[in-house]
Order: sequence, then C-alpha cells, then structure tokens
Amino acid sequence: MKPGMSLIKHYLQFKDFRAEEYVYLFERAATIKKRFKNYEKYTPLVDRTLAMIFEKASTRTRVSFEAGMYQMGGSVVHLTAGDSQFGRAEPIEDAARVISRMVDIVMIRTFEQSKIETFAAHSRVPVINGLTNEYHPCQILADVFTYIEQRGSIQGKVVAWVGDGNNMANTWLQAADILGFTLHVSTPSGYEIDRQLVGINNPACVKTFKSPFAACEGAHLVTTDVWTSMGYEAENAERQKVFADWCVDAQMMQLAQKDALFMHCLPAHRGEEVSAEVIDGPQSAVWDEAENRMHVQKALMEFLLLGRIG
Repeated sequence: MKPGMSLIKHYLQFKDFRAEEYVYLFERAATIKKRFKNYEKYTPLVDRTLAMIFEKASTRTRVSFEAGMYQMGGSVVHLTAGDSQFGRAEPIEDAARVISRMVDIVMIRTFEQSKIETFAAHSRVPVINGLTNEYHPCQILADVFTYIEQRGSIQGKVVAWVGDGNNMANTWLQAADILGFTLHVSTPSGYEIDRQLVGINNPACVKTFKSPFAACEGAHLVTTDVWTSMGYEAENAERQKVFADWCVDAQMMQLAQKDALFMHCLPAHRGEEVSAEVIDGPQSAVWDEAENRMHVQKALMEFLLLGRIG
C-alpha cells in the first residue's frame, strides 16, 4: 500500500529541502559513489519502479536516472510525450492518479513548473523535478556535491553565474540562500533572474554585476549554461547577439581564485557561452559534474523512498 499523500516528500525545486537534509544527501551520495567505484553491490530499491516522463528530450537526465535506478536494484518505465497522454488527451491530474498507483517514484522533465506541481499534488508517490523552465534542482545538487568533493565546504564561498537568468541561475540562487554561499550574477539586460519567482530569505546571498568580468573576481566557482535553453529556440538569433560578451574565457577565469573550478551542466557550445580553452582546461570539472548527477540522484531516490539510512 502506498503511504498517505500527506506523508509524501517531493523534490520539485531546491528549496524543498533544508540545509541539514542537504548535508545528509551529500554524505549519502559520497558513500554510494564510493561503493559504485569499488564495484560493491548495493540494491536497496529492489522491487521499486521509477517512471520517467519526458516532455523535453535529454541525454544526461535519462542515463543518470535510468542507470542509477538499475544499479540500486530497481526498474524503470520510460515515457515520452509521444507515447503517453501526459497533459494532452488526458488531464495531468488524471495521469498522476493513474501512474502513481503503478510505480513507486516519478521523475518528470517538462516545460512549465506548474505541470510538475499539478502532477505532484495528485500523486501517491514522490515526484522529482528532472528539469522545468523555471528550475533544475538535480543539476545543482550534482554541482554543489562536485564542489564539496573537490574543494570542501561551499559555505562562505563565491559562485559566479555568467549568462542567462534561466532555470539553472534560479536554482543556484535558491542554493546560495539555503547553503550559505554568495552568488555573483551577470546577465545581459533583460535576461535577469526573477527574484520574486525564486523566493529567497536572505537577499544578501546574491550580488548582481553588469560586467561578467567583475562577477568572476574572487569567485571559487565559475559556471554558465547555453545562451538558448530548450523551448526558447525562436529567440536564438537575437540571443547570439545579446550574449556575445558573456562567454566564459581564460581572462574571466584568471580573475577568479587560483584554484577556482569551472562547471557547465552540458550540452556546451564551445566558442559561445564558454571557450574551448576553459571547458577542456585543467580547472574544468564538467565531466565529474556530469557523472555526479547519477550519484546524487541515487542518494535522492533512496532518501525519498526509504528516508534516512542509519
């Protein structure tokens, strides 16, 4: 029997969890990753099924969730907009009621945040945000874990966001608010973060800069994303012009701390939002960052399904 709906914990945006819950998740992710690297079998999710619903295509989200669930002993059902009635011929509320009676946990990658919130409100099982137009919490979970893994605590550090005030930037801002670091943000005019949407408690956790170079000064981590996110392709030509000065290059990285890391959620366009010299250089953590999606999501699914271990 599924637990009562009031007991269900969802992960729809970064601020759904408290700081102490993130401490636990990062510890669990490190333990689970170590077991994976040592080829130690760990299958706490035997007989559990993950439904993955994709309205937006994906490489890393699908591979990381699917491989991770299988490694934890569970099984996976993969649905796309083309082979399901999600939000089309069937109301999202009805789809949630049906799908959540047949599986144990659901991951959704879609457009409007309202869709995933509607699904979660009518689901009998935990729902995870695999990406929406507004937020990308699993990616920032992996990014923060990667920083901690390579540089130690992120508390009190400076993260520089260069580029579009998109779902990644929104989620970084929530993370800064919850985990106690400062976010330096530089976006072209008209592409700023919507602070009202994000909803933070500590306005001092974010500083905005007109110059991307100024934003990178003293940063411990410099990060960016594509100039045109999925769903905004019609704006691509205009964005190419507007964002021309927001390419993370070696000069920006030189303004950051000497041991600063560079991250990018991928896919990346070398020569646009980041130079090849940076993303393929010694400060780049993007490949570890990409792999860590799987490890943190395994810890996340374990937490949502089984609660705290030990």
